[in-house]
Amino acid sequence: MGSDFTVIINEYMPLRELVFTTLRQAILKGELQPGERLMEIQLAEKMGVSRTPIREAIRKLANEGLVTMIPRKGAIVAGISEKMLRDVLRVRMVLEKMAYEYAFENITDEAIEDLKAAERGFEAAVESNDLVGIAEADEKFHFIIYEAAGNDKLMEILTTLKENMYRYRMEYAKNRDIRTDLIEDHRAIVKTLAERDAESGLKLVENHIRNQENAVMERLKQESKSVAR
Repeated sequence: MGSDFTVIINEYMPLRELVFTTLRQAILKGELQPGERLMEIQLAEKMGVSRTPIREAIRKLANEGLVTMIPRKGAIVAGISEKMLRDVLRVRMVLEKMAYEYAFENITDEAIEDLKAAERGFEAAVESNDLVGIAEADEKFHFIIYEAAGNDKLMEILTTLKENMYRYRMEYAKNRDIRTDLIEDHRAIVKTLAERDAESGLKLVENHIRNQENAVMERLKQESKSVAR
């Protein structure tokens, strides 16, 4: 098992939560790769803890679908399947379009300026080829819109969904070809919101998410072919 991941340090976080959060982030950011075995002893040594919080964290990760338990082999990092991708992105499509509908009605000029700043931050991350930065800047951009929607329950659901989305954001961040398209999409989204052009904006959002689905799907197929060789 590889041990190339960053241990989160937070003296105010309970140990079991710290272990869980560290392993979860390592999987979401790709520091622990799909198919990689999670060896309790090695993880405990790296993190300087006993095996008990490691075992509890692995169990919680399995419940979230990030880890798969295989008889006689143990825990491995779960892969990203085409079905998982479609399921998550199609739920996102419905919820995000709803958020945009509310945002077109409620967004303030201040939120528009925040959105423009977030778009510039995304461009900077793309220019620096910072994969984690690209994924996090993309997430920040969209969450400004979610907040602008002004619907607390919808925000709560989208916040839960973002954890599932992070792996996919990392995957399409690796695709250099799609980055320019993402920048153009973000600029166009800001423009439609600033002009309160809901009809054009909703079509744009739908295409934006569908294009990401196609890009990640193509990447998964290429990785599958590579493994088969």
